[in-house]
Order: sequence, then C-alpha cells, then structure tokens
Amino acid sequence: MGTTARSVAIVTDSTSDLPRSLAEEHGITVVPLNVMFGSEVFQDGDLSQAEFFAKMNAAPKLPTTSQPSVGVFAEYYAKALEAASEVVAIHISEKLSGTIETARQAAEQFGGRVHVFDSRNLSGGLGLQVVAAARAAMAGARTEEVLKVAESARERVRMIVGVDKLDNLAKGGRIGAVSAFVGGLLNLKVTFTVDSEGAFQPVARTRGTSAALQHTVDWARAQLGERTRATVCIMHALSEDKAVWLREHLEAAFEVVEMQVVEVGVVIATHTGTGWGVAVVPQD
Repeated sequence: MGTTARSVAIVTDSTSDLPRSLAEEHGITVVPLNVMFGSEVFQDGDLSQAEFFAKMNAAPKLPTTSQPSVGVFAEYYAKALEAASEVVAIHISEKLSGTIETARQAAEQFGGRVHVFDSRNLSGGLGLQVVAAARAAMAGARTEEVLKVAESARERVRMIVGVDKLDNLAKGGRIGAVSAFVGGLLNLKVTFTVDSEGAFQPVARTRGTSAALQHTVDWARAQLGERTRATVCIMHALSEDKAVWLREHLEAAFEVVEMQVVEVGVVIATHTGTGWGVAVVPQD
C-alpha cells in the first residue's frame, strides 16, 4: 500500500480470524477480543492454538470470552481516523456476540465518521467480507461504495462449520436450534451454518469424520448453483490435517479463484473446540 491517505479505513475484530500478514497487506485494523481463564486475561492472538488447547484441557472449567470495551473500540477508531477520512467497521454477527453493540456505542463519539456494519457472520465468513471491503478502500472507493461491496459480500458468502464435539458449544449456550436438532446424540459430527440473520442453524448430522468432511465439500459445491468459480476460506481449530484434506477436495470440486487457509483464533475456538469450517463466495 502506498503512502497516499485513504478515504476509508477498514476496522474489524479478531473473530474475523484474519492472518496478521493478510490484515497488514490490506491495511486492516483488527481489534482483539479477550479470553479469560479465571482471572487470567489473554487477548486473541496472545496464545497459539496449541498453547490455548493445552491450557483449556488442563483448566477446571471452560474459559470465557468478552468483547472489547467502548473505550478500546474508540481508541482503535480514533487511530484509524488519523490516516483516513472515515472508517467502515465490519464486525461479528449481532446474533452471536455483543461486540457490535459496543462498537456502535464507540462509533457515536465520532460524529458519523465511523460506520458500523453487521457482517451477520464470523470467522472466515466475516473475514471474506472484510478483505473485499478493504480491497475496495485501497482502490480509492468512498464510504458508500465500500459499504455496498461489504453488503454484496455479506449476501453472497456461505459458511459451513463442523465440530468434533458439541461440548463447548453446549456449555457456552451458543447453539440454540442446533441443540434441539441434535438432541442427546452428542457423539455425532454436526455441521451448522450461519443464516441470513446471522444466527447458527443446523445443516446435518453425520456419523464419522470422513463422512462429515465429504458432506462439507458437497455442501460448499452446492452453494455455487450453476456457477463453477468461488473464493474460499478454510478454517481449522487444531485440525490442520482436515484443512489439508478440504483444500485438496475443494480444489477438485470447482475452480477456486482464491484460497485462504486460516487457524481460528482462541475466542472462536473457546466456543467450538476443535473442528473445521469452509466459507465460500461464489464468483461469476
């Protein structure tokens, strides 16, 4: 990115799971959420996945997560406005976290210069929207155009997530309709998606990891309809082998225009445990 001042700066939060290098390349500011083990507080990114899961497995109870304070959001927005006229802030679904409400409260301090956008998604489904908006901003788009790009990406992105166990989601109270869908059969592999309102919805119950991974590929291909090309983000939580398998099989299933493979951050992993996910944006 050059030294020319930008019209619009892009801000997101760490549930977008953007790799640091990708965020830096696109001039994206990432506000970290927090994970707490009792009185110990870690920012998303402080612990590696291996460190986090070792710590979680040894802990007497699940860690908890929290969004940044209004003050922290305001600091990040103020810093972003030093290099741009306005900010487009794209955050995790309001249905899944209180993060965006806090972001809106912070935005009120800036006289309409900070525009908060609900991605109605998380992880790769959020990250793909953020990158699309950032590319538009880097190309010189104004706020209204950047928001339209984000909205287009939000409408097109589809995401499926598979978890090895439902324990974390159940204990964290995040699964809602998925819980009713599964009933007591917690040994099944469950895949779920994020609906148009930004809430979790069940997709399928599958017996065994291999069948669940193949279902993930089939579902992703089905989202393309008659189209054959897509931008893809593969996510994994301590499941690199599954990510490698998914990459190979997705590339065989359709034309992948661009591929990101990311480790989910510890805030997302707190709620999902180990598992995988695929986000796709169909391309014409």
